Amino acid sequence: MNLKTIYSTSPARGWLPWGLLAPVICLVLAIVTDIPASLLLERLGFVDASGEPVGSQGLMALLLVSFTAWMLAVAAWIAFVERRNAGTIGLTRPGAAAGFSGGLVAGVVMLSALVACIWLAGTYQPGALFPAAQSPGALVAIAGLFVCFTVQASIEEIIFRGWLMSVITRRMNLILAVLLSSLCFTLLHFSRGQPWLVTGNILLFALFASAWSISSNNIWGVMGWHAGWNWILATGFDLPVTGLDAGVPALTVALDPTGTDLLTGGAQGPEGSIVCTLFLVCGIIFFAWRIARKRRDVGSDDGTPAGAQT
Repeated sequence: MNLKTIYSTSPARGWLPWGLLAPVICLVLAIVTDIPASLLLERLGFVDASGEPVGSQGLMALLLVSFTAWMLAVAAWIAFVERRNAGTIGLTRPGAAAGFSGGLVAGVVMLSALVACIWLAGTYQPGALFPAAQSPGALVAIAGLFVCFTVQASIEEIIFRGWLMSVITRRMNLILAVLLSSLCFTLLHFSRGQPWLVTGNILLFALFASAWSISSNNIWGVMGWHAGWNWILATGFDLPVTGLDAGVPALTVALDPTGTDLLTGGAQGPEGSIVCTLFLVCGIIFFAWRIARKRRDVGSDDGTPAGAQT
């Protein structure tokens, strides 16, 4: 497999930052866009003084405003500094709709299977079935959260697996690109006092997403998977998503954690569970096997691989 180019061989017409500088630029753009976005959200009452979203509307505003601001900054960097097209960051033309929708279904199914395994281990106490169906307002909020999580998850994949991984690959190689972009993703999702298992699972989450995007030679599938995973976790079972409460009743069944945090993830939700660790490790192995089996080279922006081998 080509270790110096990913997604597309189209050249950059501008300046590509050095490999070790790219994650720093990513962090700087995240910080300089997050500060004004956070101040605006706090002023409008969508987040509290500690930056936590207030209810489902606060979470929706946080997902839309903060991530859109970050995306606009990164898009400007790609367009005016690196001068690269969308195909070079994994947004190739063929298979966009099918890839995204397939990934979306996979994300919902994979997260639901993860929750089901934890439930079968006897660490969740089931409550009401379909409580969201009793409230039209809750269903509207859940639909709104679907849109917002799609925006948030897609932007994260464009930035980390699309832009950051591709630019480091061109400057260094694909292996270092996966490691550095995954570490940057983990750092931006780290908080003080975070359990070590949660941090480890965030890193595995990034490695899984990287393996999927390399296997597919685009980021459409992993964008959909990330969106489906976040949305059903936040709305499906009345469980926290990365420690956040979506503020809506469960779409399917309300689950109350009653067992050890090692299995339930505690306050962080299923993403902090050892079961999630096993799911992600298995997923990484599967996509690593696919990558080794296909041995695909990178082709043009239309997604056609050059010298494909099976």
